[in-house]
Amino acid sequence: MSPPPHQFLLRHPGVARLGVVILILIGWEFAARFVIDPLFIAPPSRVLGALGTVWNTAGVPAALRLTFFELAVAFAIAVVAGLVVGFAVGLQPFARRSVMPIILLLYGLPQITILPIFILYFGIGAPSKIAFGVTHGTFPIIIAIVAGVQNLKPILLTSARSMGANRWQILRWVIFPHMIPSFFAGMRLGMSGVLLGVLLAELYVSTAGIGHFTTLFTESFDPTKLFGLIGILAAMAIILNEMVRRAETRFSRWR
Repeated sequence: MSPPPHQFLLRHPGVARLGVVILILIGWEFAARFVIDPLFIAPPSRVLGALGTVWNTAGVPAALRLTFFELAVAFAIAVVAGLVVGFAVGLQPFARRSVMPIILLLYGLPQITILPIFILYFGIGAPSKIAFGVTHGTFPIIIAIVAGVQNLKPILLTSARSMGANRWQILRWVIFPHMIPSFFAGMRLGMSGVLLGVLLAELYVSTAGIGHFTTLFTESFDPTKLFGLIGILAAMAIILNEMVRRAETRFSRWR
C-alpha cells in the first residue's frame, strides 16, 4: 500500500531541500530587518528587487562575462592538467611514492601567499586570474584521480591483459570507467577551487571582474547590491555544478 500523497511529499529530498532554503530565507529576512544593522546586511526581499539595478550598473555585465570567461578557461586547463598528471602519477607506483608527497605539500601551501608571484609574471589582467584559478583547481583533481586509480582492483587489469588488451584499451575500457566517481568528485572540488582562486585574485589586484565590484560595493556600504552580486555569482556556480553533474550522469550510465 503506497503512502498518502502528503507523506510522500514530506519524504521527498527535493521538498526537504526547498524547506531548508525557505527557512534560511525567513531567518535571513527577520535578522536583516529587526536584528542586524542594515548597513551590513540586506533582507532577501530587497536583494531580489535590486537584481535589476545590479545588472544595470555600469560595468557589471562586462565584469560578469569576464569572470565567467576566466572561470571557464581556468577550469578547462585544470581538468586537462589534473587528468594528465593524475594518470601519470597514479599509474606508476614509483611516481606515486616519489611525486605524490610533493603534490600534497604544494596543495597544503596557503596559495594566497604566492599571489604576488602570479601578478609579477602574468600582470594584473585576466591571465593572472586564470593562472591563479588553475593552481587552486588542479590539485584536487590530481588527488582524486590518484585515489581512484589506486582503488582499481588488480584482477581487472590482469584479466584485460590476459585477453590481449593494449595500454590504450585498458585505459579506455577498464581504468577510466572505474575511476569516474573519483574523477567527477575531484572536478566538483576543482571547480570550487577555481572559483575561489579567480575571485581572490580579482579581489586583491583587479579593476574589472566580479571581485572588483564586490570590493567596490563593500567599501561603499551598499549591502543590497553586494548580496545581489553574490546571488548572481551563486547562480553561475550552480550552473557550472549542474553541467558537471549532468556529465557525470551521462558517463556513469553503465554503473
